[in-house]
Amino acid sequence: MQTTVNNRSTCFHCGEDCPDVPYHIGEKSFCCEGCKLVFQLLNENGLCDYYDLNANPGRHQRIKVRKDKFAYLDDEKIAQRLIRFRQENEVHTTFYLPHIHCSSCLYLLENLHRLNPGISRSQVNFTKKEATIIFDEQQVSLREIAEILTSIGYEPYISLTDLNGKKPGLTKTMIYQLGVAGFCFANIMLLSFPDYLGLEEDTPLFNTAFRYLSLILALPVLVFSAMPFYTSSFKALKMRFLNIDAPIVLAIWVTFGRSLYEVLTGTGTGYFDSFSGIVFFMLVGRVLQDKTYQQLSFDRDYSSYFPIAVTRLKHEKEESVSLPDIVPGDTLLLHNEELVPADSILTRGKAFIDYSFVTGESVPVLKEVGEIIYAGGKQVGSNIELLVIREVSQSYLTGLWNRNGNVTRERRSSSFVHRISTWFTYIVFAIAIVTAGFWAYADPAKIWTSVTAILIVACPCALLLSNTFTNGFILRILGRNNLYLRNAEVIEEVATVDHIVFDKTGTLTTTDQHRIDYKGRSLSAQEQQAIASLAAQSLHPLSKAIAAHLGKERISVKAFEEKAGHGIEGIVNDDLYAIGSAKYITGRKYAGTDTNVFISKENQLVGRFRFRNQYRETVPTLLDELKGKYNVTILSGDNAGERASLRIMTAPGTELLFDQQPQDKLNYIRQLRREGHRVMMVGDGLNDGVALLESNIGIAVSESSNAFTPASEAILEGKQLGKLHSFIRFCKSNRKIVMASFIMSILYNITGLFFAVQGLLSPMIAAILMPASSISIILLSACTVHITARKLGLTN
Repeated sequence: MQTTVNNRSTCFHCGEDCPDVPYHIGEKSFCCEGCKLVFQLLNENGLCDYYDLNANPGRHQRIKVRKDKFAYLDDEKIAQRLIRFRQENEVHTTFYLPHIHCSSCLYLLENLHRLNPGISRSQVNFTKKEATIIFDEQQVSLREIAEILTSIGYEPYISLTDLNGKKPGLTKTMIYQLGVAGFCFANIMLLSFPDYLGLEEDTPLFNTAFRYLSLILALPVLVFSAMPFYTSSFKALKMRFLNIDAPIVLAIWVTFGRSLYEVLTGTGTGYFDSFSGIVFFMLVGRVLQDKTYQQLSFDRDYSSYFPIAVTRLKHEKEESVSLPDIVPGDTLLLHNEELVPADSILTRGKAFIDYSFVTGESVPVLKEVGEIIYAGGKQVGSNIELLVIREVSQSYLTGLWNRNGNVTRERRSSSFVHRISTWFTYIVFAIAIVTAGFWAYADPAKIWTSVTAILIVACPCALLLSNTFTNGFILRILGRNNLYLRNAEVIEEVATVDHIVFDKTGTLTTTDQHRIDYKGRSLSAQEQQAIASLAAQSLHPLSKAIAAHLGKERISVKAFEEKAGHGIEGIVNDDLYAIGSAKYITGRKYAGTDTNVFISKENQLVGRFRFRNQYRETVPTLLDELKGKYNVTILSGDNAGERASLRIMTAPGTELLFDQQPQDKLNYIRQLRREGHRVMMVGDGLNDGVALLESNIGIAVSESSNAFTPASEAILEGKQLGKLHSFIRFCKSNRKIVMASFIMSILYNITGLFFAVQGLLSPMIAAILMPASSISIILLSACTVHITARKLGLTN
């Protein structure tokens, strides 16, 4: 393999550096043959507008996807479970495409029909990174569509979860409930205008008809749209707990009951507008909350991480097999970047296994023939063969997951909103009883009118509105900063934290960068250039890291040869260089525990590159911000080699614990909670799962919000870890904002009660107070949340 480069250029397709320049079309340069082929494909089909929308919008194609990777989609049983609709010549399917990132992607993916006539239409959901494709299976198969997407740089991610049909998000029922409530509320308001304007005496016939129409429109709101509040209050009462939904349900029924009475007896128009408005605005708040985290699934299992099928060797032939059909004794063929689906023994080849998902450690581990490879690891390198020794459901990975599932949290304390609403309800009942007693002596005819008016006006819906909208706005802003909470209740939990426990590897450190130290004789600039050029020829992650670390201009490499699992060698500047393991370079195994890559020149040892974890740039600042405000502990499964570095960054008294196994982390969190601490655990990898579940708040750090993460209360993108202190402060503002909105609503309630206790609450006053109260609370919540976020640097 020989490459030559004089000047570094960027790829026209993906924008990455071109270390080699043999790939040209006219004046356009490409970093690899794959990028060049994608450009040719788009050019032949008139889709080069793709490059006009964004500069270098593509993704590099240096890692080729093997030809039969999607062969399992030819299996009708698997294909049927991925197809959403099938009728004659029209089939609908949806693929998750994690590489969607810009408007160029939308343009290209919505023009797939120009690449293959069998595709009639494609539509992209940018937020969910999904593409819905409609095609004729007589002209193109599901497998071919997956291959087309892969060929243009949008390889679909298909996992067992897709087969199980697990899709997080808003339920259709909630959308229908909101739609019905909004439709009915708007029409009832229109039908109530004669009453608002005092025209009921001028149009008595129409007025009566409008009242009955309002009654008919209110019935779906009562029976269907308000169902979430009935369900919530019923569950709470079964647990002997009075949540905020219980008094709201009472207010809903009292409002409807009095309105029904007035319409049937002809004594009034009722409060159907207020009744439907209450339900509509509260549903809007809940949908706002749910929509914020609809793209994420927090209750994940191993099927979210594993692919649908792998290659099995049977009678010396390759066949695709779905994971549930794998049994002990099967021989599996694993390719580069594929996951180990079940605990197995390596029977052929050299395995470099990336266990970053399970352990958080990103440096691949070398495995020799005869060694056990546990499920969840990813092969990095050439093909290997594995003998399955356990079923997928009985592997080490699923054992870890099931252990996580056995950890249960104590029941959380009720929200401060529920506690306030309980006292508020008692006060309202007291006012109603006093009012009823007064009118029993003064004018018994006004008892019904005044008491029902009090229960209608003093409904704690304003408190719920304030809470749901404030939570919704906070969740949205946190989501824009790549912190996704399981639900709104987590906001209050975050605000009460007093002890923060960090995992080190993969949390405080990055999984895609390393600190590289060189030990050995001094290298000249020419030697560094030669080593960088040789390392750049390999796809091994450690070789690529060395090439990036040296960063020298590439030169010609001759007689290049790579021995999988050992190292690489080649002639550079007429000298023989080799890079690889200690045994490959020196003939002896390295006795240390750290990760090293050895270098030789003309068969003489030159030195070695030592790999250490790279801390995220924001970690020192974050740890400094937390000093004196929270107790901090750092747990690590690694040895204590990083103790000195961490001691410099942390406050005196910070506990640093190393060589911690999953059970050790779990026991430590339990001990903190027994001591009365409110614990936040920040970690990544499945081995942190039990500790995340045991803590009051578990935050799973991920390099991508769509990547697999352990069950947790929150998912945080790794790049945003430095904002953790700001996130906690932002969540603490929640209570102040809700209380400010609640005080405003009390002012409206006092105004309404002033008229209600006297039996003077007219439809006009009710029509003004209800929307004015709701809208002003929403505006106050929105303004205060965004002002607070701006002060904390969470918005521009």
